[in-house]
Amino acid sequence: MDTIIFILTGTFATATPLLLAALGELVAEKSGIINLSIEGMMALSAAMGFAIVYTTGSHLLAFAVAAGLAMLLSAVFATLVMFFSANQVASGLAVGILGLGLSALLGRDYESLTLQAPSALSVPILSDIPILGSILFQQDIVVYMTITAGFGLMWIIQHSRVGLILRIVGENPHIAHNLGFNVLQVRFLAILFGGFMAGIAGAYASTILTPIWSQGMILGRGWIALALVVFGTWRVLRVMIGAYLFGALLLADLAVQTLNLGIPSQIMTSMPYAMTIVVLAIISRDTLRIRLNAPVSLGQNYRPNH
Repeated sequence: MDTIIFILTGTFATATPLLLAALGELVAEKSGIINLSIEGMMALSAAMGFAIVYTTGSHLLAFAVAAGLAMLLSAVFATLVMFFSANQVASGLAVGILGLGLSALLGRDYESLTLQAPSALSVPILSDIPILGSILFQQDIVVYMTITAGFGLMWIIQHSRVGLILRIVGENPHIAHNLGFNVLQVRFLAILFGGFMAGIAGAYASTILTPIWSQGMILGRGWIALALVVFGTWRVLRVMIGAYLFGALLLADLAVQTLNLGIPSQIMTSMPYAMTIVVLAIISRDTLRIRLNAPVSLGQNYRPNH
């Protein structure tokens, strides 16, 4: 029972950077843009966030600067694909590699250093509920804000004018242009939002979730976030469910070691990534669902004069 409670309690924190990055990528893809630079943006913001907290002690400043830096990187990607008609996949990979390189440069002086993570918030009365209290109502503030952001984004996409414009642009940018919407502006802002969320995700991973710096600490979370968007078939609620499932898988390694089941830790460590491959393979076979949910113009560049 203690192991189950440990996994369920930790799942929310472990899934938070995945969910933040996935929600940002979901918005970008809803506008028709695939941004494969999430891993690099998260790595760069993780290094910058760690450095700022270690130097100043301010988590708020760290999150703000990390988010701004990731947005700057996403703006580079947006400029390449929208104003120079560069291939989205190649541009995303190139910008992502740039982010990883800058992360190594910024983080080299902080290798193996640690931070003091902020304490979890205990919701009065509710946190005293047996079992559920510790699982649901003793989390850090970013966990609660991420859940709120998920449900808020779900409402915006489905029920607001902003969400309607985003979906029109993603489905057919030419029709959106004829209706008077600035397609490039919508896509640019969607990409910036994706960068902002990836920046918050990276800073959270290095300053709260695992407050110790080591090169490569993002460990493929950016790629898992990309997979989560497909896993959730571009629906916010499904993406949220998928993020928490993957968060639980990421904790399975520690749980297995605690139970002394004799399973090699390397197998459990690789489980989330193996599951990513399996899930993508299964979903890719359901072409009807992909056609129904994926934005029609996904991955296609748009120029106003074309």
